[in-house]
Amino acid sequence: MISGVVLAAGTGSRFGGTKQLAIVDGKPLAQHAIDALIDAGVDELVLVTGHDAVRVASGLTLPPDARVVYNGAFRDGQATSLAAALHALDDESEAAVVLMADQPGVTADVVRALVDRFRGTRKQVVRALYKDGPGPSLLSREIYAEAGHLHGDVGARVLIASHPEWVEEVPIDGPAPRDIDTPEDLES
Repeated sequence: MISGVVLAAGTGSRFGGTKQLAIVDGKPLAQHAIDALIDAGVDELVLVTGHDAVRVASGLTLPPDARVVYNGAFRDGQATSLAAALHALDDESEAAVVLMADQPGVTADVVRALVDRFRGTRKQVVRALYKDGPGPSLLSREIYAEAGHLHGDVGARVLIASHPEWVEEVPIDGPAPRDIDTPEDLES
């Protein structure tokens, strides 16, 4: 079973509010990550909310079997949302593709490429590598416990830096998707 995770708990402080629901190409920002995971065929979907949780969860379209997990410690950084997601995954989860709610450019093709490479290599971390930098990662169940104990505003990049031997990179033809951090990012 391959899990899909969308981290959508942040306050959007640089954006000036709940950016997860800002409209990008006709739909809420976080919906892009949800749709990429669904279109890629993940077996389960977990959405992690925090700031403005009820509004975020109700403003998105989720499959009937998706789980919404509230991260009460969202102010303590991204690592707390990753931990909340990993603890909520099905016991049969072999790996989880982790997407940020503010990167609308990640496609289902990229998610499928991560999953395919994981199935072929069984590496602990499979990371998209765009022409100009890294993208989202898939984390193997083998490292859920370690990833669940990270602290602060970090994600898998700490594990990648600490354990480069764990990492399998998947080259992606094109530039890395931009984060939407400010209203100006949304306009461009």
